[in-house]
Order: sequence, then C-alpha cells, then structure tokens
Amino acid sequence: MSPLFPDLALPVPPDRPALRFGDRSLTYADLAAAAGALAPRLRDAGRVAVWATPTLETAVGVVAALLAGVPAVPLNPKSGDSELGHIVRDSAPTLILTAPGTELPAALGDLARLDVEDVDAAPGRGAPYAVEDVPDTAPALVVYTSGTTGPPKGAVIPRRAVATTLDALADAWQWTGDDVLVHALPLFHVHGLILGILGPMRRGGSVRHLGRFATEGVARELNAGATMLFGVPTMYHRIAEALPTDPDLAKALAGARLLVSGSAALPVHDHERIAAATGRRVIERYGMTETLMNTSVRADGEPRAGTVGVPLPGVELRLVEDDGTPLTAYDGESVGEIQVRGPNLFTEYLNRPDATAAAFTADGWFRTGDMAVRDPDGYVRIVGRKATDLIKSGGYKIGAGEIENALLEHPAVKEAAVTGAPDPDLGERVVAWIVPADPGARPTPDELAAHVAARLAPHKRPRTVHYLGSLPRNDMGKIMKRALKTDD
Repeated sequence: MSPLFPDLALPVPPDRPALRFGDRSLTYADLAAAAGALAPRLRDAGRVAVWATPTLETAVGVVAALLAGVPAVPLNPKSGDSELGHIVRDSAPTLILTAPGTELPAALGDLARLDVEDVDAAPGRGAPYAVEDVPDTAPALVVYTSGTTGPPKGAVIPRRAVATTLDALADAWQWTGDDVLVHALPLFHVHGLILGILGPMRRGGSVRHLGRFATEGVARELNAGATMLFGVPTMYHRIAEALPTDPDLAKALAGARLLVSGSAALPVHDHERIAAATGRRVIERYGMTETLMNTSVRADGEPRAGTVGVPLPGVELRLVEDDGTPLTAYDGESVGEIQVRGPNLFTEYLNRPDATAAAFTADGWFRTGDMAVRDPDGYVRIVGRKATDLIKSGGYKIGAGEIENALLEHPAVKEAAVTGAPDPDLGERVVAWIVPADPGARPTPDELAAHVAARLAPHKRPRTVHYLGSLPRNDMGKIMKRALKTDD
C-alpha cells in the first residue's frame, strides 16, 4: 500500500513546517529524522502505548509506530487508575512511549518505558526511514471508547481506515498541503490525534497545537497565517461568547478558510452568533471511534446549521427502523438509527468477539446507535443517541437535540440538556435540564414549554424542568446525560 505519510518518504525542503506545540516545532525533515530514529526500536514491539500529552513527543511517537507498522494505543493522561489499568491489561502493550521526565501513574504497573528523546535535536538528516511493508488491513491504532455502558472497549482501527478517512476529508474540505491547522484537542482520540495530527501530516501541511484552548490563541494563530480551526462545541460556545467584545477574534475567524466542529452537536444558537459576528459558517462532520468519519458538510456545499452534511466518499449510510427495516422516506422528519458501511470502519473490538458481532448486522452494516433524519438532498441531521436521546412520547419519536436547540434560543437559557423520563400516560415525557443565564431570573417551566411548542410542536415541549448550576461534561465537552438523574 502507499505510505500513510508520503512527505516523510520523500526528500522535502528542510525548512517546511510540520508540527508546532507552543514554542517547540519540527519541520518535515526534523520529523522524518526523529520518527525515523525511533521507528527501528519499535519494529518488533507488538503494540505500544503512548502517553498522549499535547506534546511533540506524542506526535513523534505515534508517527514512529505507524512508520514501523506497530499499532499504537493512545492513553488519556487524565484517566483514573481503574480505567488505565483496564486498558493496559486489555491491550497488553510491550512498552509505553512518553516524553522524558514524565511521571507515570502506578496503575501502569511494570510496563516498560521508552522515552521519546532528542526530539528538538532531530538527530541526523539521513535518508528517510524505510517504511515497513504493512498491509492496509493491519492495525494502525487501538483507540478505547468512552466506556459509558461498561469498561472501555478497544476499537482496532486499520491503516486502511486512517488513509481513506483522511483522503475523503481532503475531498470534502478541499484540504491541501497549503493548509495550516490550529487546534487544542486532546491527542488520545480520533478527533485530536487522527484528524488533528495525522491529517495534516498526510496532506503535507502543518498543525499548530495550542496546548490549552484559549480564544486568544485561536485569534493569534489564525491572524498569523493559519487557515483551518478544529474544535468541539464547548470551544465554539466560548468563541461565540467572546466575539462581541473581541474584534481581533472576529477578524481571525473571518479570515479562516474552514471552521470545523465535531464530537457533539454544535447548538444552532452558537452557529448563528458566530456567523453574524464573522460572516463565516462553522461546518460540522459526524464520526465516532469505530467508524472514524462518516459524513460532513462540504467546503463547496451549503453550510446548513444543525446538520452534519452528506456521506463522505466511500461511505454508505442508511437509516433503519427499530426492527432493522431501512427507511425509504428521506423527508427530514422520519427518525431512524444510522448504520454505516465502508472502508472507514474499525476491524473489531479487541478481545471482545461478542461485542464485535453485536455491533454489525448480518450484511455488514455497523450499528452506530445514533438517531437521525435525512433531508431529500441527502443532508443528515442527528437527533441524538438511541440509548439516551430518543424519547418515545405519546406515540411520537422525539429527538432530544432539536429540543435542546430550541431551548438555547431562549435568552434566559445558558445551557440545556433534554432527557426522557417514564410517564404512565405518555410512555415517556420530555425532561429539560436548564442552566439559567441569570440564576436570579430563571425562566418558568410554563414559559419554556410554550417557547418550545411555538418553535417545534406541542408534543415536543418539556413536561418537567430542572435547574442546575452547570451540566456534567466529559473531557471533550459532551454532556454526560447518564449523570442527570432524578427520582420523579
């Protein structure tokens, strides 16, 4: 197969920028030398864990493993001892790659450590490393799921999935080697690592990682020649909040070629605030650990707020009823579960043949568990997770996401989440969890119900409202709805 990173296998100008983390950077020649020096030491290592801090060492370590044809297992440095212990036992890496001087937790046991050393020195500028002849079906990474329904499962992602997803995004986003990406995402998951680091490397472009998200950093980098921004809804919400008083930020976003949000739905209210202040539309894409990317709004398409665009090249997507019957009506109203098929899919859950078998239909479609509607022109609008966001009330299928968007349009609502609760009459009733913009002037339940009914439909109005100081979120800013519990 062709190499994952063509620009590391060819002579490149010595000063062509590749990676920058804070004030530390590597050119492509530097990266080829640093990763090429490490790769031979990994050739017979089996799986290798990577202590995935937002550093040059993480990026070099993962690239080196991929050059050597060895699967990398990114570890979240913020994970607790129990989760880390489970992942290490399950994936059984032979060693862990980390930056020199990093203090590792006891939960990693006696796992051998290999420091990614001399990165800044970039030892030598000899011939590019001879990439192993690895089949495209071979594992590239083992990325662990969030574990919301049990211990995290290791999704084995083949090299084919990495290459085809990044190439499909290049087509959809007109992504080239001239693009400079800015992001501040963690590097232990698909969004931050595969899209945010490996994506620019496959294109021959560059990435500037902020370390920690700050609107000042976004403005600085976009105003200094960066062309693309990747973020999650929490980041774009903070951007939307800052824009009215930050003309430098507005100028920076207005000059960007592409603003991309993912990992969760970006509320329509934030879409509109950013567009009004900058003239630029944020586009959304849809993917998950097991599938990498499935759909996206295209750079040359209509940036329709509240949708995740159309299927990417090579990806088949269908919506199905509860009994698995494919939906034939793409009318923007009929709700079904998303199933996908294509070269972007993972191979298996590591050591879990039962879970792997349950995740696929008999004819090879992956059951995403996400519910959506599809417009006649193919645009997909996700309404929530089947397990937590699909509310069956009074004979209707209701997606929590559209109600959340409606609630966020109310000026007295700062944050909103919607769940379902058992109801003896309706089956389930709509429950809203609200963070008021002003705790001293909370909107009443009747006011919120009328607000939603006027925008959507009466049967979608919240029947119960709870008021909170904040919503529980994970590291990616996703609302953890399973933590929203009530006795009523």
